[in-house]
Amino acid sequence: MPVPFRDAEDIDQLGAAAYLKIDTDSGGQVRRGALFFINARGEPLEFTYSRVEAPNTFLWRKEDLRSYANRKLVTSLLGTATKTPTLVICLADEVPHELFCNQIHLSVPVCRLASSLKATAHSSQETEATIDTAEPLHVFWFPGQPPTGSIEGNLLTSLASRGLLLEPFQRALIGLREVFPDDESAAQ
Repeated sequence: MPVPFRDAEDIDQLGAAAYLKIDTDSGGQVRRGALFFINARGEPLEFTYSRVEAPNTFLWRKEDLRSYANRKLVTSLLGTATKTPTLVICLADEVPHELFCNQIHLSVPVCRLASSLKATAHSSQETEATIDTAEPLHVFWFPGQPPTGSIEGNLLTSLASRGLLLEPFQRALIGLREVFPDDESAAQ
């Protein structure tokens, strides 16, 4: 007869966090990206990846080219993912605010993270908050910060309490380097 039990935490009800990692080669021409889904315990659920080579042409302004490549990469990742996340988490220095505020609108909240020690560009369309961790983090929410007690807020709180706000980006980068070993050494 099995021993009756119940899981101390109902992790499944919080859904999945999708970590968006964008890695660019040293020349700025090749962008590799991953959408790495984890649950509130940090257990991997899905890893979607893609690669975009930006056109090298005099017709593009540098910032327009970066924006185009990011948009193309992220739409590819979103289009191939099989899961729907509770929220998307990305690094503010990799993902400019224009991407989700102006170019791609998601049905789930986007959370851009930045060190509180760095000046970070953000939009008036984003809601700014701070998370107290070992190194305090600025959080930029779009379209707005989820209400206290919401599934999205509880998922982020659970990840933060386990030290999982930044660490999954490293796992995603390791995954990208494994699936694209022949690309030039990319910036971190």
